[in-house]
Amino acid sequence: MRKLLALAMFLTSATIFAQGTLTGTVLDSEMNGPLPGATVMVVGTNNGTTTDFDGNFSLDVKSASGRISITFIGYERKTIKFDVANGATQDLGTIALGVDADALAEVVITGIADLAKDRETPVAVSTIRAAEIQEKLGSQEFPEILNNTPSIYATKQGGGFGDARINIRGFDTNNSAVMINGVPINDMENGAVYWSNWAGLSDVASAIQVQRGLGSSKLAVSSVGGTINVITRAADRAEGGFVTAMTGNDSYLKTVASYNTGLMESGFSTTVLLSQTQGDGYIDGTEFQGYNYYLGFGYRPNDTHDFQFTVTGAPQWHNQRSRSSSIDTYQRYSDNDDPNIKYNEEWGYLNGEAYSFRRNFYHKPIMSLNWDFDINSKTQLSTSAYASFGRGGGTGEIGTINGRRQFALPRTNDGLIRVDDIFAYNSGQPVPDFGNEANPEGQRTLTDGIYLNQGNNDRSSANGITRRASINSHNWFGVLSNLSNQLTDELTLDVGIDLRTYKGIHYRRVNDLLGGDAYLQTDNDNNVPNPVLRETYDADPNFWVFSDIDSEEKIDYYNDGLVRWAGTFGQLEYNNEVISAFVQGSISNQGFKRVEYFGELEGNQETDWENIIGGNIKGGLNWNIDEMHNIYANAGYYSKQPLFDAVYINFGNNLNPDLQNEQVIGTEIGYGFRSSFFSANVNLYRTSWADRFESDGAVFNAETPQEIRGTANLYGITQVHTGLEIDFTGRISDKLGFNGMMSIGNWEYDGDVEATYFDNDQSPILDENGNPQTATLALDGVKVGDAPQFTASIGADYEIIEGLGVDANYRYVDNLYADFDATDALGEENFEALKLPSFGLVDAGASFRLPIGKNNNNLNFRVNVNNVFDTMYISEADTNLLAGAGDETYDGVNVNNRVYFGFGRTWNAGVTFNF
Repeated sequence: MRKLLALAMFLTSATIFAQGTLTGTVLDSEMNGPLPGATVMVVGTNNGTTTDFDGNFSLDVKSASGRISITFIGYERKTIKFDVANGATQDLGTIALGVDADALAEVVITGIADLAKDRETPVAVSTIRAAEIQEKLGSQEFPEILNNTPSIYATKQGGGFGDARINIRGFDTNNSAVMINGVPINDMENGAVYWSNWAGLSDVASAIQVQRGLGSSKLAVSSVGGTINVITRAADRAEGGFVTAMTGNDSYLKTVASYNTGLMESGFSTTVLLSQTQGDGYIDGTEFQGYNYYLGFGYRPNDTHDFQFTVTGAPQWHNQRSRSSSIDTYQRYSDNDDPNIKYNEEWGYLNGEAYSFRRNFYHKPIMSLNWDFDINSKTQLSTSAYASFGRGGGTGEIGTINGRRQFALPRTNDGLIRVDDIFAYNSGQPVPDFGNEANPEGQRTLTDGIYLNQGNNDRSSANGITRRASINSHNWFGVLSNLSNQLTDELTLDVGIDLRTYKGIHYRRVNDLLGGDAYLQTDNDNNVPNPVLRETYDADPNFWVFSDIDSEEKIDYYNDGLVRWAGTFGQLEYNNEVISAFVQGSISNQGFKRVEYFGELEGNQETDWENIIGGNIKGGLNWNIDEMHNIYANAGYYSKQPLFDAVYINFGNNLNPDLQNEQVIGTEIGYGFRSSFFSANVNLYRTSWADRFESDGAVFNAETPQEIRGTANLYGITQVHTGLEIDFTGRISDKLGFNGMMSIGNWEYDGDVEATYFDNDQSPILDENGNPQTATLALDGVKVGDAPQFTASIGADYEIIEGLGVDANYRYVDNLYADFDATDALGEENFEALKLPSFGLVDAGASFRLPIGKNNNNLNFRVNVNNVFDTMYISEADTNLLAGAGDETYDGVNVNNRVYFGFGRTWNAGVTFNF
């Protein structure tokens, strides 16, 4: 309390003894438009403010003379002298800031992050700044803020909290790098990014930079599609904070509170952010609750050293719709002729409470220590040491009732799972329509005096259904370091290291016996006799990620995936303000090891390390023809190590006999135009991705007594992605601005693919002559699915009166193909991808800024409406069934296809108090 009173007295005295007031307007030098939220600070003090909606600021100063510093994310820093008489006001006029990505380093953590510079770095790049993220994202999923960026496609997928996905130029995040302040967060086994683990990024992000294609990242392991770098707030930004409250459709509620101390005289600084989000979910049965915390501690002892320690995490649970349904199913459970797009087949009621078989729960904090060391005026060392501990997984069903899995049991009239009846059967009560000829009453028998649940392999009448949890935990440590030396005024050399080690821990455990007494473990070859397990574990995130997991009782499978990377990289960059060029190279060793605890006997559980060398070389050139025009080109070659599942195949310790690196060749040319009222970029690209390996589930001799379920191993997959991208922004007046983009792609498979087949016991499937069965899949020229190959958008913003603005955006999507399995081409001579209907969506919003008091405190009100016209559209399809003569269709699509529909109209409204 005393500290709070002292702080209040200090702030009061600062106002009383102010020498004068400074005013001015901060503008974007290129667009000639206002920069709301720019930071204005008196140099050498903690006294500062931010610009309002119109770019205006007013700042009381205690000294008669001095300098102020004006900064804004993505723009150059500008310092202005002032000389004000006691009690007077000095108008500093218009202050224009030019775009400069280097300015990110002034107000956010960058460390080893590779941030592209406008008219300098020769790559295709888009930067989304904090103001746009905080205003327009609302209750949408974090990746969706990028949907108006060329060649980006983000969907909500099943619609659960954090279940969104994103593609860049037709490549998913398994093959595109996602980083936080330059630290990679893609899963080291499969490359995936699970956005539910990063649901709080929108709260802490100061900017998002997307580098499409090769990008400028110097990391030893590069991506195919592009790089998404999320830049978070630094601890030493201006003193102040904010509190946000937001609500929306389906009981959405979010609260956020944040405070920054600013850089104190001691050199220390602190940032704290806490938030909570909860709701019922737009999709039926997808309730959720999530938290987010961000702690940043800075220490700048002198001008030579700068330390930034951050830790952020987002523990959450959310019920899911993890499997798409057929269009016919959406129609069957609708109250009208339109499909019920909210239908979810994975939940029901237990004792009157909603109960989902699919529930994700996870907590994945990441902590990093960044050290920037200015060795001298020409040499800087940036190092980031980081660690991440992931704990959690997802639930599902395991077991059968009279030979039927949960999804094959009778449902309610609304299509819901009869969870009460599953509980009844498991506990010995009769459920007649769950029965069969051998057990017509559907009443379970006792096993050794108890009702014993079991896995999927034994389909006896004694087998009950259990909700299990698939656990995917990990321990991850890494170090990134970059030494930069300015050899001459125009030439800079960077060298660095990228070291990582990862352990993925994968098993299942019993979550809910649903009326049963115990679970019989039959999957561990090392169990003698097979144990009867009675322990159950909850499906909530583990806030303490260091708890013991070795002692947990495990079922079904148990294995570890070990990965270690060691790489070095270098870059030589030339820049004379007219010509800029770079050449980069890296080499890395990736080691893979698998430990199988259930399927292998003790003494034979660990594989050897499989070490694979890879690397890349790339370069680019930019020419600033004059102040308005620039052109650039880049090219590169990657020898990319395969993902873990391509090293050890068929879910066992089986080393891929044809293991090889993937070969990626990328080329790109671009043109940029800049003027005081209009800016535009045009890019042409081509990416060839060859020698890929995939393993897909497959069914052979379907619906016959010889039906076999197994996997198809596909070798030599090649994709070629070419395209054109255009984006632009401008202002017609100081009140009216506009922006837009268009991307046209041609993404196809190049060449046919050979497949070999294995059954679920990992034995080769043999042909009639006893030889391993193979087939050629006719994929040459087939369109790549899962992302639209044409997108376009146009948007505008208009200030109605001072402080009140509106904005709207229209986005159009076409040439979207189904995300088919390559095995769908088996036996097809003229296989083609299923093209989904095109669609267009309108989003709109309104903002109002209300000044509070004389210290530039303010209230910001924001309302967003997404999909204003409630358009019904298919956002993705998981099957590839073409419509034939006589087939029932919906909007031209065979109704037997399993799809996800996009959300209908949604809304959110929030208020933020900045202080």
